[in-house]
Amino acid sequence: MTVHQSRILVVLPDVHVGQLVERVLKLSGYDALLCSDKAGAQKVFKTSPPDMVILADRIGNDEGIALGEEMLQACPALPVMLLVSRETSEILKQALRHGFTDVLSLPLRSEDFIHTVKKILLAAQRRKESILSQAKRTTDDLIRRLDELETLTRQGRSITGTLDLDNILKVVVDSAVSLTDAEEGSLMLLDEATQELYVRAARNFPDEFVRTFRMPVKDTVAGEVLRDGKPFLLDENTPTKIKTSYLVYSLIYVPLQVEGRSIGILGVDNCQRQQTFGERDVRLLSTLAEYAAAAIENARLFSNTLQEHKRLEMLLDNIQNGVIMLDNEQRVVLANQAAMGVFHLGKDVLGQPFRTVFQQPELLALVDAGTSGGQQTAELTVEDLILNARVAPVPQIGWVISLHDITHLKKLDQVKSEFVSIVSHDLRSPLTAIMGYVELLERAGPLNDLQRDFVRRVHVGVHNITSLVDDLLNLGRIEAGLDTLREKLDINSVLQALVDDLKIKMDEKGLVLILQLSKEPLEVCANPVQIRQVFNNLIENAVKYTLAGGEIRIASGRQANQAIVAISDTGIGIPPADLPHIFDKFYRASNIESSVVGTGLGLSIVRTVVERHGGRVWVDSTLGEGTTFTLLLPLDEQK
Repeated sequence: MTVHQSRILVVLPDVHVGQLVERVLKLSGYDALLCSDKAGAQKVFKTSPPDMVILADRIGNDEGIALGEEMLQACPALPVMLLVSRETSEILKQALRHGFTDVLSLPLRSEDFIHTVKKILLAAQRRKESILSQAKRTTDDLIRRLDELETLTRQGRSITGTLDLDNILKVVVDSAVSLTDAEEGSLMLLDEATQELYVRAARNFPDEFVRTFRMPVKDTVAGEVLRDGKPFLLDENTPTKIKTSYLVYSLIYVPLQVEGRSIGILGVDNCQRQQTFGERDVRLLSTLAEYAAAAIENARLFSNTLQEHKRLEMLLDNIQNGVIMLDNEQRVVLANQAAMGVFHLGKDVLGQPFRTVFQQPELLALVDAGTSGGQQTAELTVEDLILNARVAPVPQIGWVISLHDITHLKKLDQVKSEFVSIVSHDLRSPLTAIMGYVELLERAGPLNDLQRDFVRRVHVGVHNITSLVDDLLNLGRIEAGLDTLREKLDINSVLQALVDDLKIKMDEKGLVLILQLSKEPLEVCANPVQIRQVFNNLIENAVKYTLAGGEIRIASGRQANQAIVAISDTGIGIPPADLPHIFDKFYRASNIESSVVGTGLGLSIVRTVVERHGGRVWVDSTLGEGTTFTLLLPLDEQK
């Protein structure tokens, strides 16, 4: 903008003087706008602010100084000249205090007036140019800072978005050189074994130098940076001599720190130019060093995780049991080769919902029950395989399903059961014959006391073997599912009848019986012979293993849609090591004396019958204090 284009607002209430000033300004090449009142001046000023304002000290009833102050508040750099009829020290003070550029008193010579106007506008132009120049410098500095922030942000996104460590560190070094306008840059890591620094990434260094460079940390500036964890800046104001393997004019070292421990150094230097670095460069390098340290740590953690994952995959793939892992939303996150082979799956199942991949009703029901705190084990039949499946929670991950192939065990158990059944059946005839002849001995003639004792022993032995055979045959029929008869019966009535039958045995040992049966009937749909045998076995065991004067408690009740029965005693108890095997066939607790008669099949029959009826049985025992057997059987609630 030139002087001849300047617009000057003239606010003078004296029309004659105003027109004279307007004509002089226009003749000098200025665009003069004349107003005689405050309202008109404010309207012109608001519509198009002028380059200069000339005011009278009085404008009607208003003071010109007040109007000028108002305009200066809106445009602080606006030059304002005050025309007064009489110049006084008070007016001069007010004008200077409010920021007026000059004060002239009437009358005026045209030459002096135009000279003052030119001087004021030229000074205003210079101020404007100075302000614009300073604003440009400030703007350039802001742009440079924004570019630096954008570069740092871009590097941050690059580092967090990839695990390619070589590429990340190269980008960090390139950014360090570019942002600091350095000649060279390097990122060195500490070799823990040799306590030397080696170059991991570099810019503008020869390849041979990068491959062979090793810097000891002892008695070097790099070592001090690693030890102290603080940046080091060398410029022409640093009189300290440093030990390096190359000569530099200026240099910055900043440490790479992970969890407070220095693992390396990021550095830039100038070898040819005597260009110095400042605190700004140190801050930039420190930020980049944080990015680099985070990238190195992320890469290390990822590498460790990847190795652990591969080890886990190798371990799981070499396990013969199937393993399926689900997350908290029941998506398949892992399945080993054994599990995939059983269900004929591929790797594409990973990440898919469990119910989309698996269709076996037994497996789906087990997962539903296991994840909701119910039954966690079940037997599955998949084609010609029989699997023992178990669901268990995995903290912070989800659930794991383990599949154990028990097909061969089932076949062995079936062969054993068939063999036992055949042998037991074949033993019945000779045992019956022996028992018959034993009973006929006394009829054949008188026996002496010794012979009578021998006969008694034979009779007891045959009776025990017969009981064993009967138990084996019963267990075989139950396992084979031959006794399918079901009818509605009240558990309380069964318990009451058994207690009445065993009352004599209890009284002989002086046992105290506490019977706590529910008031409401507990009706189940079950095989009456088998259910009676279950409770008979448990109550007889309680009587058998409870010492004289002990206590037996039988309680029944309802739990949701199930009948619950607890049979407790204050007997000898079961050792903890025996508890997991107490329901196995032919297993007897280690603390039972050999003189106590038993086949080891009673509890096996109990568990088999209960499970065949859709129930559960478990035991709680404390050695020397007593045992409690608890049963759950589904109630028959059909009307």
